[in-house]
Amino acid sequence: MSKARKNSANTNKSSGNIRIIAGKHRGRKLPVIDAEGLRPTTDRVKETVFNWLMPYVQGSHCLDCFAGAGSLGFEALSRHAEHVTFLELNKQAAKQLIANKQLLGATNCEVFQTNTLEFLSTPASKQYDLIFIDPPFRQGLVEKVSNLLASGWLAPQAIVYLEQEAEATSTVLPDNWQLLKNKTMGQVSYQLYQLK
Repeated sequence: MSKARKNSANTNKSSGNIRIIAGKHRGRKLPVIDAEGLRPTTDRVKETVFNWLMPYVQGSHCLDCFAGAGSLGFEALSRHAEHVTFLELNKQAAKQLIANKQLLGATNCEVFQTNTLEFLSTPASKQYDLIFIDPPFRQGLVEKVSNLLASGWLAPQAIVYLEQEAEATSTVLPDNWQLLKNKTMGQVSYQLYQLK
């Protein structure tokens, strides 16, 4: 987990990379900027998540709601997702997503530098089969996003991966989200849901 930095001069430096762990881009490393609140999903967690997602990724249309470094979205692309839409508020992080998209030669994804809540508040332009929700912690974003997604963005039987702080036990999700998988590792809780 990257620590938030107060010195803005440090917020745009490259701070390492993410690694794609399977699929057509297996082993590729993509640069990641050092930005406040950016927490690229670790390889260990990503391996667990994509074992869960194995039946659902290929051919899917994915929405990465708080893309950050793009760890989940690029992994889905590598594993033959049909298309990935990345939403990211931080301007430098969004630029890095675009640069990494070009590095991979990925023509089947798009990056929006936008506020996710505002983006999802507009009428749904398409429906997604697979949604990643990994927002900044302790800002109450999970409930807001899940309610907005329910207004037409989700395909029938869509799969939603959710990552939040482990202490967030009172999060209220839509009634038709059925829990498939659940795991807590340290201070982070991971869940997989499917629309009933």
